[in-house]
Amino acid sequence: MKKVLFALALLASVYAQAQLSPAITSWIQNPDTNANRGYANIPSNVEVVQYSTSDVYVSCTCVPGYSIGPWVGNPNVAANQNFVYKITLNPQKNTGTGTAIGRGHIGVLTNGVSIFNADDAQYVNNVWSRNGYYFEYPSFDNCIGHPQQQGEYHHHVSPKCLYNQNDSTHHSPIIGYMFDGFPVYGAYGYGDTVGGGGIKRMHSSYRLRADQSRTTDPSGNTASTAGPAVSTQYPMGCLLWDFEYVPGLGDLDSRNGRFCVTPEYPAGTYAYFMTLDDTLAPAYPYTSAGTYYGVVQSGNLGVGPGNGGGHNTITVSTTTYTTPTGINDLNNAAKFEIVPNPTQGYVYIYMDNKSPNNVTGKLYNESGQLLETIEYMQPSIAYTIDLTKYPTGIYILHMNNGTQDVSRKIVKSN
Repeated sequence: MKKVLFALALLASVYAQAQLSPAITSWIQNPDTNANRGYANIPSNVEVVQYSTSDVYVSCTCVPGYSIGPWVGNPNVAANQNFVYKITLNPQKNTGTGTAIGRGHIGVLTNGVSIFNADDAQYVNNVWSRNGYYFEYPSFDNCIGHPQQQGEYHHHVSPKCLYNQNDSTHHSPIIGYMFDGFPVYGAYGYGDTVGGGGIKRMHSSYRLRADQSRTTDPSGNTASTAGPAVSTQYPMGCLLWDFEYVPGLGDLDSRNGRFCVTPEYPAGTYAYFMTLDDTLAPAYPYTSAGTYYGVVQSGNLGVGPGNGGGHNTITVSTTTYTTPTGINDLNNAAKFEIVPNPTQGYVYIYMDNKSPNNVTGKLYNESGQLLETIEYMQPSIAYTIDLTKYPTGIYILHMNNGTQDVSRKIVKSN
């Protein structure tokens, strides 16, 4: 009888978890903040997820579980931001004046790292905003991120270390939420908006302007100050006004999103996508632009700890959500990809979303010497191994979930 009651309770728990919003269940939680630490020994990923009837509160340091740094020419270093982001569980389309997608964090990735837009917060000739991807690229680390003055680590473009952006055969996972409560996906979605048409890479509807005189803004109005002449110092694309939005040119609207069916929202939702071009390089506007699609809650916007942006106080009753391990996890071998392989430097490990939780990865050389250990690896998270410090040769990565062991060969070439 006790076993029956336990089974019923377990089924009820699983059913209840299944009914929770993806805005509650999509976060990459740190199962042990004492053991799992990232840059500068700061606890990594999301520490706590709490939810009420209307909102989810995400507590995070803004430091990911993957390896970050160094940032060449950037004097800033990543620091614990102690963010508590508030994401509505009932996002609504804004039918009035839209809220501008400004500077600083505009959303948060599922690992607690901030999303920034394309603007690097500096101008040329007073009014021509610079493209952060172009001007700040030298200071990006291997995961295409860097910290700003207050130590807030962030991504202006698709976070290649967070999900497998080479996987063009599956719908991209939710990789974050914008501050209007609508999800952010990676680069791949369904071919049509109703869940059919196979899988395709989402195309931005922005392009470089044909008019390269830099005397007008993208709407064709005369700029108060002309931009710099197109040159090797200021090539087309290095300034935000170098781009124009063309309705219907691609799959997405001016915000870099669309209303569509996704795996997590079978009834449809507005969704933002982080865009890549044909070479899988970031494609403008990278994250989002213009205005938010939905109504933005107060409490998240703003740059840095000094003004309270992202430091919400929880004043309502909440339930703490913990990522379930599942009763069959230990019976499932870890399924993962290693790319690129062969490599000349870094490799990325992408675990399938059906893999078990808390997998241990161990890297060995050909002599069987243990070089590195990665504890508590979680499904749907990308992990980085830096092989630049090791000689060319063959390496073996062992992945163990407690009962089963899977091994893969990694080749480091010249």
